[in-house]
Amino acid sequence: MEQLPDIVAVMVSVAVEGPYSYRVPAGMVVQRGSIVAVPLGPRLTLGVVWGAPKDSFAHNRLKDIAQAFDVPALSEELLKLVDWVARYTLAAPGAVLRAVLRSTEALEPERPIVAFRRTGHEPERLTPARLRVLDALMDDQVWPKAALVGATGVSPSVIEGLERAGAIERLEIAPPPIVMPPDPDEGVAVLNGGQQAALEQIRQIDPLQFGVALLDGVTGGGKTEVFFEAVADTLRAGRQALILLPEIALTHTFLARFTKRFGTRPAEWHSDMTPAQRARVWRGVLDGTVRAVVGARSALFLPFRELGILVLDEEHDGAYKQADGITYHARDMAVVRAHLAGARVILSSATPSVETRNNANQGRYSHVMLNARFAAAAMPNITAIDMREEGPEKGQWIAPKLAREIFATLDRGEQALLFLNRRGYAPLTLCRQCGHQYQCPDCSAWLVEHRFRGVLACHHCGHEQKIPKDCGACGAVDALVAVGPGIERIAEEAAARFNDARRVILSSDMGSNAHLRDRFSEIEKGEYDLIIGTQLVAKGHHFEKLTLVGVLDADLGLAHGDPRAAEKTFQILTQVAGRAGRASRTGKAMLQTYHPDHAVMRAMVTGDREAFYAHELAAREAGGLPPFGRLAALIVSASEHDVAMGYAKKLLSAAPMADGVKLFGPADAPVAMVRGRHRVRLLAQSGKDFDLSGYVRFWIGSAEKTTGNLRVQVDIDPQSFM
Repeated sequence: MEQLPDIVAVMVSVAVEGPYSYRVPAGMVVQRGSIVAVPLGPRLTLGVVWGAPKDSFAHNRLKDIAQAFDVPALSEELLKLVDWVARYTLAAPGAVLRAVLRSTEALEPERPIVAFRRTGHEPERLTPARLRVLDALMDDQVWPKAALVGATGVSPSVIEGLERAGAIERLEIAPPPIVMPPDPDEGVAVLNGGQQAALEQIRQIDPLQFGVALLDGVTGGGKTEVFFEAVADTLRAGRQALILLPEIALTHTFLARFTKRFGTRPAEWHSDMTPAQRARVWRGVLDGTVRAVVGARSALFLPFRELGILVLDEEHDGAYKQADGITYHARDMAVVRAHLAGARVILSSATPSVETRNNANQGRYSHVMLNARFAAAAMPNITAIDMREEGPEKGQWIAPKLAREIFATLDRGEQALLFLNRRGYAPLTLCRQCGHQYQCPDCSAWLVEHRFRGVLACHHCGHEQKIPKDCGACGAVDALVAVGPGIERIAEEAAARFNDARRVILSSDMGSNAHLRDRFSEIEKGEYDLIIGTQLVAKGHHFEKLTLVGVLDADLGLAHGDPRAAEKTFQILTQVAGRAGRASRTGKAMLQTYHPDHAVMRAMVTGDREAFYAHELAAREAGGLPPFGRLAALIVSASEHDVAMGYAKKLLSAAPMADGVKLFGPADAPVAMVRGRHRVRLLAQSGKDFDLSGYVRFWIGSAEKTTGNLRVQVDIDPQSFM
């Protein structure tokens, strides 16, 4: 341990740009990475010892560290990650550190739990309830109180009565671990030839060294079984494992598969956990008792000290992008953390991001292919329905050709899925008398009708209002009409046309995660015939009876003017089509489109994904877009439009001249107002080897400082242009 002076630099977990100096009181021993509590203003704040201070201060001007927590120091690679993320994203280092330090509860020793054991003394009165408790405590067994109540079915008062009678005695014992260590040799999978070849290619990366593998396999190809074996190799080598998933709703099925393979559940890390659960997992990761974690993107900042592998399942998914606060992409930060830790990374996807695919093409990542589905299942047959020629009747949204196929599927006792990536009943409500359109009062977005709940809702800020009976502009009665389809409207049409089918609707705003897990489980058991869903159903699910997928608006994602629109559309269509025919039955996918000749639709119908990637990479290179260039978005926001636009113009005028940098804007953002704040956008574009983060940092630092309620948010490598 490096000997530090009696004055140290401490990075506090608030939005500060650098560490502050504090005195180390006599008798306290700290090192770089030690977690401490320090006075900051009127309160104590968590911080981490960053090392020796860079500046000299008189002792009498400094405050003492208030407490050094009795936990292992954070690893050197995690401290470097905090600095790297702050430098790259332009976030304050203290704000990044806040993502690491969860709470003081995680730093305090765990409270012991109350348990009981027999004393050998027999009570004078023996009831059946008392006998059940004493029988459970035979042979000097020690039972925690809660477990004893659960096992015997008695009330706590029975146990307390036995304690007063001297028949049992109270103990305090250490709580059990939050999870047991996974056994890498418990349920070793039998891999087919393609999976075994993929695993051997991954194993060529030294488990004790940094390396990245793209596990690029078709939907249903058995990628999970392959990366589970790579995780097992890491556990055998005595290192920790982290698996990231894009959606909490996916964790239930995934955890069951993990448990079957490793004999125990992994630790979990996501927003559905209680603070106490999160504290126990955090401490277990730090002290090494937790060996494997499955979690959301924020798990990247857990305090692993022996991290050996990071797996990103569905690495292309947009949920890996953190859009608020620290704007980072978990895929990129995972690669950075693995490089610092000397760990392996597996990026798993049936539709890799264009950036990842390019890295594999260039040889920076090992490209591991799985070209066939597991257990000889066939890929679905994909056809396009030209809505210009074969569209439905007015007022309907399901084309006749698709409707006929649904009837045939249901007649065979199989399941069908109708997919529309649009929540609610209709995206727009207007008055047929005066043309008034209902818009969110706080955002530049239409209110979406949610007929099941009887509300008009904004999907940007959460504003809701009851569906009015009269037009708010002209007062006309019963004049409001829904324009366009949402998933609820499709469900209404499906109920009328397929009224004998057992139907279920799945959308992220329809119930809790527990509710959604129950619906998925029921679908797997075959309790529904017709599934109507948004992108929630497009990934990670295996429904054996599902043989038909109908995509009702395959063009939906192409209409936003987003440079990534083709990539995102290709990915979502491939993922949802891949739900069909994943077992022994042949699957079909039908895409309703007005643009059957678009490159995305041609790639889907012909199954020529390589042509799509070649076309998309060529288009990106011609435009200097990622991965052949770099982008940074600056969003200026204020409560008044003129203030935001005025500052954005001043910001543009302060931009330093630099070869190879192009600046665009200022212009109103596509979503020009959110939560009452007007948004004005600037975009910087540069070559891929240019330090765009450093350029933007210098640019903002040399510009006029923001005042009042002006805000500037910087997004390096933006994934959305909203």
